[in-house]
Amino acid sequence: MLFERPDSGERAVLVHLDLRREDERENLSEFQELVLSAGGDPVAYVSGHRDAPHSKFFVGTGKLEEIRQQIIDHDAELVLFNHALSPSQERNIEAALECRVLDRTGLILDIFAQRARTHEGKLQVELAQLHHMSTRLIRGWTHLERQKGGIGLRGPGETQLESDRRLLRARIKSITKRLAKVRGQREQGRRSRSRNEIATVSLVGYTNAGKSTLFNNMTNSEVYAADQLFATLDPTLRRLKVPDLGPIVLADTVGFIRHLPHKLVEAFRATLEEAAQADFLVHVIDCADEDRAANIEQVELVLKEIGAHKIPRLEVYNKVDLVIAQPRIDYNDVGEPQRVWLSAQSGEGIDLLLEALAQRLGEELVAGTLALTAQQGRLRAALYELDVVSAEHYNEQGLCELEIRLPKSDFNRLAAAENLNAAELIATQQLKVC
Repeated sequence: MLFERPDSGERAVLVHLDLRREDERENLSEFQELVLSAGGDPVAYVSGHRDAPHSKFFVGTGKLEEIRQQIIDHDAELVLFNHALSPSQERNIEAALECRVLDRTGLILDIFAQRARTHEGKLQVELAQLHHMSTRLIRGWTHLERQKGGIGLRGPGETQLESDRRLLRARIKSITKRLAKVRGQREQGRRSRSRNEIATVSLVGYTNAGKSTLFNNMTNSEVYAADQLFATLDPTLRRLKVPDLGPIVLADTVGFIRHLPHKLVEAFRATLEEAAQADFLVHVIDCADEDRAANIEQVELVLKEIGAHKIPRLEVYNKVDLVIAQPRIDYNDVGEPQRVWLSAQSGEGIDLLLEALAQRLGEELVAGTLALTAQQGRLRAALYELDVVSAEHYNEQGLCELEIRLPKSDFNRLAAAENLNAAELIATQQLKVC
């Protein structure tokens, strides 16, 4: 953030404490993945136990000395804490160790800065970084922070620190205004889809659960997907045809993580609204992850924070190939799909997911044989455009017989466009509602 990125991975000492309070504990293996995702080179680990963080250094003085020794032994350039540090703790530790210090929030922001690809994504990351940096400005200007009274010691009025804070506030205001415009554009797109009665389905889940891989496999897209945390920052939307349902809009969204900084959620609100305003959520879960239950809980917390916790959802347990399980659909007591087991990497079980989506989002279907005269060519073309015709042939009377299967609402709309009575067509032709 405040420093230039080196050409190679920075040698880092990792610090992790097991704290007594459950809500303050962090996951060590996830921390290691975050460091590797940021391009860091972990050279030493320092761990310990405390009932509560030290008010000045977060760790105790003995542990601080141990960290200092690790820096000397491994010629480290950076100390990374798997915890959120206050600005004063970060400053005190840096002064004591004479080495750059970054906490968990700063590390996540650094990864976001590397991964943002679109203009919107870069604006959101910058906004989160500026909020984070605003409380830490004094670290870079300690040599200019003093103002004294007396002859010859009175300053010009505004210190460098105050000037920087003013510029920072102006930049935050500018970015917030631009992101509000983006939010308006997204809302306009959602209204347009709503008018066309196209459902929006958002993929949500813990980071690295396999959302982008699943998205690519379902939509034949090439969204960036990798086995790393926060591979996706920018939302991507694609139109998808679901058998027995029709077209939907599928959205790939940013992954969640435990203790996701509040300012980060705030900055990415325009992106997360794709999930908050969706008609349906597909919660992608890494079924091979040992912390699966905790990850699900964290996703639920973030969904609640963005107001998406009441949206109906379907759980997708991904990576079944890693736990030697078979793709399947789990139903609840009333026969409604609740959970789909699949492998996004191999594609096994994706047909089951489409089937489950059709059942959860679908309505009554019109299926059977529809006989059309030569004058009803526009209706035939419209049915083909919806991709609901499975076969076509002509009978002895010269009528075009189409084997169709489509939602009843679509059938009613097409019939009305041709001034036909949908109910009469169903009753007089070889059609049935199922």
